[in-house]
Amino acid sequence: MDKSIDKKIRKNLLLSAIIISIFVSLAASQDVEKVGTSAATFLRVPVGARAVAMGGAFVAQSNDVSALFWNPGGLARIDRYELLVDHSPWLPGLSFNYIALAIPLQGYGTMGLSVTSLGTQKMDVTTPDQPMGTGETFDAASVAVGLSFSRKLTDRFSLGATFKYVNERIFNSTATGFALDIGAVYDTPFEGIRFGFSVSNFGTKMQMTGDDLNLRVDIAPDQKGNNQSVVGQLKTDRFDMPLIMRVGLAWDALNSDFNRLTIAVDGLNPNDNGHSLNVGAEYALFNEQVLLRAGYNELFLDEPEKGLTLGAGASLNVGGNIRLRAEYAYQQFIHLGDVNRYTLIVNF
Repeated sequence: MDKSIDKKIRKNLLLSAIIISIFVSLAASQDVEKVGTSAATFLRVPVGARAVAMGGAFVAQSNDVSALFWNPGGLARIDRYELLVDHSPWLPGLSFNYIALAIPLQGYGTMGLSVTSLGTQKMDVTTPDQPMGTGETFDAASVAVGLSFSRKLTDRFSLGATFKYVNERIFNSTATGFALDIGAVYDTPFEGIRFGFSVSNFGTKMQMTGDDLNLRVDIAPDQKGNNQSVVGQLKTDRFDMPLIMRVGLAWDALNSDFNRLTIAVDGLNPNDNGHSLNVGAEYALFNEQVLLRAGYNELFLDEPEKGLTLGAGASLNVGGNIRLRAEYAYQQFIHLGDVNRYTLIVNF
């Protein structure tokens, strides 16, 4: 057999194996899906209007600073300083913010810093005796701080990791944990096709502690003369981080000086929900200055909450080596109300 034909066949077999592995993993059934059983679920709120508009199919497409969330392996593909600011009035009463910075280290790789926050509005404290409120207010907030490093091991393969400190607070009680993300991006031998995978939020269990769990108890109510106001504390359960594995492909179906069309698909396997599939596309015009995107979330999930995504972006040189990119995304929710996302990226 001709060597060139044999090489082409082997490449096609490799690509087929990758695609089949994605769909086999999605088809695998779960007896118990453990929906809603993880802590720090704000770590699963998607980052960056670009990725959101592509339906969250971004694990193999990660080539900007939002890779700190989607796939730290893509961070090594950034060769200039890049700052991302992402804001969304996430769901009713919630505000989501994310800021990240990529710092290229000449010849050594790329380092990244990120801060994620999710907060509620002030709410009235109520009790069974005072259902209209005690006059006090409280709020809840979740914060994660990440330090990332990524490096190209070959001209086709890059690997990265993120270490995160995670804290959740409600009123006077808190839970703290640590998590690790790892990921990689591989440029396959097939022109314009990239393969990516990531495992996010592998970490410690989280448990709420604090003054709000204190209560006064009489440890011997049938005895007289004992201390009737011993301070005890309720003990809460310990919950896992929202571990999630992503495997995906991105294909530059069209790529020229004038325009580019990228199609992406991701398979998701979380520890607190069923398997699902995200699909998306990005069309770039005028040498990456105008971008249009669309996608769909949670295909094949039994009870999906997310659906259609749409978005657009524009890029502009503002002088010197500074380049601005403004992004917008629309995310459809079935029951919770649709969400608008806004992201600003500065490349310098």
